[in-house]
Amino acid sequence: MERANLKQKDEKETFKRAFTYLKNGDTRLCINTCKAALKRHPEDINFLCLISRACISIRLFEDAQGYLNEATRLNPKSPIARETYGDMLLVQGKAEEAKREYTFVKELNPNNQNIEQKINHAREVQKKLSKEISDALEKAEKTGKGKEAKANISFEEEINEAIEHKESGRGELAEEIYRNILKQDPNHIEAARLLAGIAMEHERFYDAEVFLSRVVNNAPNYPRARADLVKAQREQRKYEEALENAERLIQLDRNVFESYMVKASVEGEAGMHHEAINSFQKALTISPNKPGAYCSMAHHLKTIGNQDEAIASYRKSIEIEPHYSESYWSMANLKTFSFEDEEIRNMEDLLSNTDLPDIGRIQLHNALGLEYESRKDYNKAFENLKACNKLRRKSESYDPVDFETIIDKIIEIMPLEKMQEKHAKKSEVTPIFIVGLPRSGSTLLEQILASHSAVEGTHELHEMVSSMRSVKESSNIDTRFPHALEFFKARQWQLLGQEYLKTTEKYRTNKLFFIDKNPNNFTFIGAIKLAIPNAKIINAKRHPLDSCFGSYKQLFASGQPFSYDLTELGEYYMEYNRIMNHWHDACKGFVLDVEYELVVSDLDSQVKRILEFCELPFEESCLRFYETERAVKTASSEQVRKPIYSSSVNLWRNYEEKLSDLIEILEPLLRELPEEDQPKSFVSH
Repeated sequence: MERANLKQKDEKETFKRAFTYLKNGDTRLCINTCKAALKRHPEDINFLCLISRACISIRLFEDAQGYLNEATRLNPKSPIARETYGDMLLVQGKAEEAKREYTFVKELNPNNQNIEQKINHAREVQKKLSKEISDALEKAEKTGKGKEAKANISFEEEINEAIEHKESGRGELAEEIYRNILKQDPNHIEAARLLAGIAMEHERFYDAEVFLSRVVNNAPNYPRARADLVKAQREQRKYEEALENAERLIQLDRNVFESYMVKASVEGEAGMHHEAINSFQKALTISPNKPGAYCSMAHHLKTIGNQDEAIASYRKSIEIEPHYSESYWSMANLKTFSFEDEEIRNMEDLLSNTDLPDIGRIQLHNALGLEYESRKDYNKAFENLKACNKLRRKSESYDPVDFETIIDKIIEIMPLEKMQEKHAKKSEVTPIFIVGLPRSGSTLLEQILASHSAVEGTHELHEMVSSMRSVKESSNIDTRFPHALEFFKARQWQLLGQEYLKTTEKYRTNKLFFIDKNPNNFTFIGAIKLAIPNAKIINAKRHPLDSCFGSYKQLFASGQPFSYDLTELGEYYMEYNRIMNHWHDACKGFVLDVEYELVVSDLDSQVKRILEFCELPFEESCLRFYETERAVKTASSEQVRKPIYSSSVNLWRNYEEKLSDLIEILEPLLRELPEEDQPKSFVSH
């Protein structure tokens, strides 16, 4: 009984903590806390609804829908589940459906004091939406662009029926009704809008684009539909079309802050950093007190190398909102930046505020850790980095055993014999994959290669993962990586190479070589060899302790969940080393190891070695990589704009006594190093 009570108390505390995360704006922390709780209690409706609310707040509607479907399956008359579903519908602009759901909640729980207020709010939103559509149609009529557009009163019964289906989780039936309406009336705005909404929820962005294009064609002055269309096109990386519609959105009313932000989001993703900065500036002339806009603009200023302007923009966001911790962290993340003493005091004062959300604490501790390291106060640096990572690890979902199992499976299904198979032909262009652990010198290698006239510098691409998923789906292979590779035949390997090269075209010009600097591609090396036999793989290596501690110091925007715990980092590094040894054995000569320390100490020889491996002629510009003007998105963006330096070599020695757990795990590898590169504790014995 006592154990049960303690368990119940623990779950209550967990729920309270997750709820506080959401309340304070730490959405990702809330989601990951709920996921961990649901692994233990998969039928807990409270956690299912809370994670749904978190997903709704960042517009992950498909995820929210999945959790709510499970909650209503467990209890179709759960007031909290139905109310949460109503909230999601309202956020999606489906006010009529939301009102129906709230009314049902009122029947289930007449004592709910807030539900009447929500019903009234849904009515007001529906009136506003109807007026917005009506005004757009009226303007379309006047301009002669919408004479065929029908009012939303037609097919009212069918639409209500579809809404009922959607509310009950029968989305496919709702979709069928909307499609039937559009067959009879291709210009029906409401049916097209609702159908586009379903498509967006399921990330079928092409379908959403088709329907939203129909809506804006019939009602060209409907801003919400135009903004949604921009998003659908942006998600498909149709940047030209998205920008055209973003500009039309702005033309509807040039005094709307959000319209310029919509345009900036497209420009930023398209790598049009100067244009994105211009859009942010225009947005800020309309609403000058938006810290998020200043911070986002600063990211782009940093990317193109305008560090002073970026710092000024980050500081402006803090001036507007002193608690804006993201800007403090972003400045520290420049790596070449130093805070003023007053800024240090401000950050430490913020940390003493008990109301500061965890995401703020994480960012401030990381910023202080990097700053104290630059001041050579390694005790304070480690203290802050440890506090940062302890908090961040709570929000990450990472299973070391699962990763070890994945590596086992890759080695099993891709032995030496498999790697000798020849399925695909050499491609016209040659991708150069730079792999390894983060913070191991990969950005430096990218900058060196991108300084060559024949090489296109891109950034960390994700097209290998998406291409593999596409080939799996088109081949009806319903298993996850790496197990799916067991079912790949010659045709699948050919398709994988073709799909990857096709989807990366948007990042390239007419150069014969291009770089993909996604470090996590090291698990795909065997697949790359079979799909693109002329590809080049460069493995960025660094002293294991510098490599691991470099990742530990870095607060990644996303991914790399193994990097917030020294033990897990060590275990991950051992698995990375194991799979790389396998590739060297199974794909002899296909991978070139490049050690960061050798690049620093002997740049000329290493550059010549790298170019020779890539079958590229030597160019002096590769030695003067820091003069190459290009956008660099990673945390090393400012560092690679300077000549080679050695201050990061053996930085781990300043923290050696604090890295005992990491050293113990890496001992087999560390023992193989020259004595001068081993921890002092090894040498003393």
